[in-house]
Amino acid sequence: MRRLTSASATAALTCLLVGAAATGCTDGGTTEKRSADQMLDDANGAMRALKSVTVDRVGNGTTSRLTTDLKNSCAFKTTSAKGAVLEQIRIDDTDYVRPNRAYVEAWNRRRADATHQTFPTDAARQKRWIKTPSSESRPSDGLTECTYPFASFGKAAKGEPTKVNSTPAVPLVVTDKADKGGIFTFYVATEGKPYILKVAYKGPTFGTSTTTYSAFDEPLSVRPPADADVLDLSDIS
Repeated sequence: MRRLTSASATAALTCLLVGAAATGCTDGGTTEKRSADQMLDDANGAMRALKSVTVDRVGNGTTSRLTTDLKNSCAFKTTSAKGAVLEQIRIDDTDYVRPNRAYVEAWNRRRADATHQTFPTDAARQKRWIKTPSSESRPSDGLTECTYPFASFGKAAKGEPTKVNSTPAVPLVVTDKADKGGIFTFYVATEGKPYILKVAYKGPTFGTSTTTYSAFDEPLSVRPPADADVLDLSDIS
């Protein structure tokens, strides 16, 4: 039997073993042969096809984590530099929200003057979850949606290959005329599926932020709190 020793045979065998999605196996090309815009389009497509993902964000004195099925089930937590914490669990049409006392006090100060609406302080004092229809939740309340947009705009340019948490990646630097001075850097995996691993932003208007993505398509377990830990708003006069 003739031994396969040529570089082309080795490459073909690698593609068969690891799948056509591996770097260098798609249409016989490599990341070097695809434009930055093409790579970013592929990455956004791979992210939109996910069934679940975890999104961590750090920026402007706030950290947050969203674990979501990208449809109607998710868990969210945000923490400010001043110690205000808001937790949210969404399951279909119901939100369970748990703010700490610092969050309630800050929220009530902001909202009372404008709308005379305040958070029930019982929840923060007793560390209970507030149950409310998700249709009544608003982003202005600090709450989130389980869906997540994976899109980009502007012109992309490739940076030097790097690694994100030991995963090989290519940074794609994107600028947009509408955001003068703002720069997005998308770090796209070059092994396996072209997932977006991290997005770094820097600009004069919105400051700096870093968003990382992980737990791609991992099993998602989002459950409601125990009934004894829930304060139903319909019971509050």
